[in-house]
Amino acid sequence: MTNQKNKCPICKSSLVSTFLKRDNVPVHQNLVMDDLKSATKIVRGNLDLMVCEDCGFIFNHTFDLSKLSYGRHYDNTQVCSPFFNNYLVNIVHRLLFESGIKNCRIVEIGCGDGLFLRKMIEVEDCGNTGYGFDPSYVGPTTDLEGKLKFEKCYYGPECADIQADIIICRHVIEHVPNPINFLHIIKKAVAKSPHARIFFETPCVEWILSNQVVWDFFYEHCSYFTSDSLSTAFEAAGFSVKNVKHVFGGQYLWLEATIPSKQPVVTKNPDRIPSLAKNFASKEHDFEKKLRDKIMKLASKGKVALWGAGAKGVTFANFIDPECKLIDCLIDLNPNKQGHYIPGTGHPITSPQEFAKCGGGRAVLMNSNYRDECLALLCEENLDINLIE
Repeated sequence: MTNQKNKCPICKSSLVSTFLKRDNVPVHQNLVMDDLKSATKIVRGNLDLMVCEDCGFIFNHTFDLSKLSYGRHYDNTQVCSPFFNNYLVNIVHRLLFESGIKNCRIVEIGCGDGLFLRKMIEVEDCGNTGYGFDPSYVGPTTDLEGKLKFEKCYYGPECADIQADIIICRHVIEHVPNPINFLHIIKKAVAKSPHARIFFETPCVEWILSNQVVWDFFYEHCSYFTSDSLSTAFEAAGFSVKNVKHVFGGQYLWLEATIPSKQPVVTKNPDRIPSLAKNFASKEHDFEKKLRDKIMKLASKGKVALWGAGAKGVTFANFIDPECKLIDCLIDLNPNKQGHYIPGTGHPITSPQEFAKCGGGRAVLMNSNYRDECLALLCEENLDINLIE
């Protein structure tokens, strides 16, 4: 049903409609909770996803940024996974040696623990310097003999005075309720660098919808893009989009943009997104029932874990087992998460070794990209865990 009161944050169209509603969901998926009480007392909000019929952008129109609090307890680190770390290494190599990023000031927005930016700067032959921004960053504010600096803050208008030759922003724009304003701030930062290049990575909503990944819609992400709607956003903000491609097994989008000499033409192409969203919504209840039945069947045979205590695993647990009756724990390779609890349900987080030591059982894999890595670990350490997709 079209809602005339709301407009698309990207193209300003009034042809937007709600296709997915989930009430009272945890606003954070990547907070590491110290105890069960704090985990279950997490701030909650409503997920009310709308799709734009003109450009295909999807957004949570009830999103309230004031509910979120990124800080030292926020941990979305994935480099404990050899597979993901190798993925990052390949991106760094491509940027430095294929895209030719050398002797540049690189600004990374949402740098997390700074590992990716550090990889970009520590290759001495490239001569780059770096400036990272993230409220959850923990570590020295200056490193690598002054070539690397960090600000423990959000990237806002006050940061745009720090000029950049290269902007890198991975997995941030999906957290931003007004992407166009965000991109305007970035454009100001590169205004005096006519040859500046911008690199963005964000989840691909078409992959989520096409694969019926019901646990990939959650509160932290308020903006969901296709390759077309991501291009629309950048064009509307005055960038020239050079390339958008699918990466990470189709789960992510990688965009490259530059500063044009004149305002670019803004293109809009919703493609099949409105119909995919409608189909997703019509099947969500049945799919939820099938997932819960599957977990119940596994639980009747012994212990059940979810492998992956990131956003996917946390959302899955809250969606399928809100009362903690079916899933025993979540497994994660990140030692900073082990021994803690997930927000919302309060399921405990453990290591694969500890899960096996307690009798083992079945572990449902939250992301098939990590299948080979998990199987190799189980084989190498001879752990009695049955991995299930």
